[in-house]
Amino acid sequence: MIYTTTFDTPYCSIILAGNEEGLCHLHLDTGEGKRQFVIDEEWIEDRTFFTDVIQQINEYMTGKRQQFKVKLNPHGTVFQKRVWHELTMIGYGELESYKEVARAIGNPNGARAVGMANSKNPIPLIIPCHRVVGANGKLTGFAHGLAIKEKLIVLEQA
Repeated sequence: MIYTTTFDTPYCSIILAGNEEGLCHLHLDTGEGKRQFVIDEEWIEDRTFFTDVIQQINEYMTGKRQQFKVKLNPHGTVFQKRVWHELTMIGYGELESYKEVARAIGNPNGARAVGMANSKNPIPLIIPCHRVVGANGKLTGFAHGLAIKEKLIVLEQA
């Protein structure tokens, strides 16, 4: 059984989905980017199931939280999960390039593959793919739009 809820933050609406095994989706509903998200009609609306997650996200969005303590259950390939795990090692307010992430997972020529894994990240913010930038330090690719990526980076570096 999957539970879901939608709530508003200062930056955008967020859709959550998950179950007892953990959070499996966090969608930043910005109206930008290429990521579309559809709530399955079999999922059950239950805001109380996500009370702690919502509180942590709201604390993050107001600059009061730098780390999340949320049980995660992202679905993806073994490679994607390796990349996503590495993203959780990037500290609050820090940025790394796709190449640096590729090197950290033992695939120094895998910057493009890291970018593809980032684009499939089902739990942005908590798995912080917004902290990954181009080798030249420029903002590149974010499935929810570059505007929100920039806002999140500015929030963290304030």
